[in-house]
Amino acid sequence: MCNVLKILLLILVLNVINPPNAYAYLDPNTGSMVVQTIIACITAIGFTFGMWKKSVIDFFKKLQGKKNDEN
Repeated sequence: MCNVLKILLLILVLNVINPPNAYAYLDPNTGSMVVQTIIACITAIGFTFGMWKKSVIDFFKKLQGKKNDEN
């Protein structure tokens, strides 16, 4: 059974390394769409991390404020 899995894994790796030709047509606008998608994803990730960062900082400021009130 182990040999069968090794053979299947080898076939999968070979297909990933050397995929067959697609013979697909990419029009000129496809490149700009890909670039726009990448920029939008980077912007969304940056915005999300910025919001999380602000939330974490606000949480610790509130926590620190409570500690100062207790003393």
